[in-house]
Amino acid sequence: MHHTTTAHTRRAAQRFGAALVATLTTLGILTAVSPQAQAFPASSRQNVINYLNSIAGRNIVSGQHNKEPASNPGQYTQQVKDVTGQYPGLWGGDLMFNPQDVANRQRVVDQAKTEWANGSLVALTWHVCTPTGGSTCAFDGGVKTSISNDQFNQVVTDGTALNTAWKNRLREAVPYLQQLKAAGVPVLFRPLHEMNESWNWWGNRPGPNGGARLYQITHDFMVSQGLDNLIWVWNVQDNPNANWASYYPGSQYVDVVSLDVWYKGYPSSGDYQQIQNIAAGKPIALAETGKVPNASLLDSQTRWAYFMVWSEQLRGSNTNAEIQAGYFHPRTLNQKEFTVPGV
Repeated sequence: MHHTTTAHTRRAAQRFGAALVATLTTLGILTAVSPQAQAFPASSRQNVINYLNSIAGRNIVSGQHNKEPASNPGQYTQQVKDVTGQYPGLWGGDLMFNPQDVANRQRVVDQAKTEWANGSLVALTWHVCTPTGGSTCAFDGGVKTSISNDQFNQVVTDGTALNTAWKNRLREAVPYLQQLKAAGVPVLFRPLHEMNESWNWWGNRPGPNGGARLYQITHDFMVSQGLDNLIWVWNVQDNPNANWASYYPGSQYVDVVSLDVWYKGYPSSGDYQQIQNIAAGKPIALAETGKVPNASLLDSQTRWAYFMVWSEQLRGSNTNAEIQAGYFHPRTLNQKEFTVPGV
């Protein structure tokens, strides 16, 4: 209780301080405000993991995804600011798939650097094109598509043409992720998301040689490229088929265990328990939601480390009052309301 009270007091002080500076500047008492130091210094993946562990049961970081176009990678985060007066504590982006957006990946990376510098965690998803096709694709038929069991088996078998194609696809993202490493930006990296769903080419393949194996290959390749700034987020959707553990690649491959909530408005107590069972003490997160968490959820399911509202769902599925209630809840941490230590 002390922690949330402290956060609440600090938030009130920050708002009062900002108002005071604005008033003094208007009155001519302050002629210039000193430039603010970078909110988050260069840091490491382990520092972020440690931070997420430290807030379990106490606080939750607010988050907002920003989908295509890659040319405007902060538009939905700005909507949060428009409604609440605050920026989310986590910015989400995507490495994307269609030609125009893939050509603008640098804009996504630049936004990620800015968000980290401003005091927000950085999360990246990748709606990746099937390795049976080209590097860029349409969503329908390219990301949202099926490949045969034989093709999938080749993707996860070392030395095959499709396995090489997959590693080459991953290699295309490496220079962008390396830029973030060089800038000291740890990335909550969520590849192959919703692997218990069948809308994507990688999904609905339980068991050790299915999606879990592809995740292991992806992890090992990125690590081999020196990307030690990636925080590995594993993800399923809240479909009623359960048995999410059959998609889990193993604790040595995962840093954060996450759930996307689409079948329901909010995760059930059973969903919450199943994710905790899989995580076995690792941080857990709501990696995609349509609804901003409400007080009932925030007060009852206290171990979620962060939530990320999906792009247009922010305003499409929530009233301004609901968005504000989630962001102003005493347990919620927004940008500049928490710190991650530097290296």
